[in-house]
Amino acid sequence: MTESTLLVTRPRPQCAAWLARLTELGVDAKALPLIEILPARDAGPVLAAWAALQAVDLAVFVSPNAVEQFFAHAQGAVWPAHTLAACVGPGSAQALAAHGVPAPQIVQPAVDAASLDSEHLWEQLAPRRDWAGARVLLLRGDGGREWLAERLMAAGAHIEAITVYHRTPPRFSAAEQDLLAAVQADPLRFVWLFSSAEAVAHLQAQGLSLAGQRAIATHGRIAEAARAAGFAPVVLTRPAPEAVTQALKGL
Repeated sequence: MTESTLLVTRPRPQCAAWLARLTELGVDAKALPLIEILPARDAGPVLAAWAALQAVDLAVFVSPNAVEQFFAHAQGAVWPAHTLAACVGPGSAQALAAHGVPAPQIVQPAVDAASLDSEHLWEQLAPRRDWAGARVLLLRGDGGREWLAERLMAAGAHIEAITVYHRTPPRFSAAEQDLLAAVQADPLRFVWLFSSAEAVAHLQAQGLSLAGQRAIATHGRIAEAARAAGFAPVVLTRPAPEAVTQALKGL
């Protein structure tokens, strides 16, 4: 299909599943995580959120990492029958389903949404109910989904933001350092896959020459960050292995 090697920069917990699916699709892909995920320094608020979950109307998960880190503290608890779980991407939705959240309670952007983001998630949430007085948990890392939180608050909901994990710059293994050196030696053999503008920033912080390297981005804002860092061309696609494979063929 292509001689290019795709560099998957997602956090380490998501890389394995992506590499497995991309391999099935015939893509030569390697993991080069640009964001490290660490548990919340204080688990107290997460445990308190689980204890009060029966009174929560909606829990918004900013990423698959938020799902995994939140459910790591479930301690056998069952997801309440009336609590909605919202997310923006299929990876998060799959993680929620794997942890036992019933499909009818998972809210995400429409299958044919132009992009997977807070704006298109709100299109699905807004008509679900009257949000005045609703209790909402925003489960995230160090920030995220502020726009969605503002929309919910404007509709009268009460928002509680809880840090369930922390993001840090990458800590490369020896093998990953070697891969990074190979990219610098022959950049045209590789294509970067970015699912976060923060990942782009972390790569820039390595002090490497990025001008003219090729990239695939899964959201417009991420694509803008990649272009500003010097990547060209940058192809925009949906955050699904099948869509990424088609984008790679185009490159």
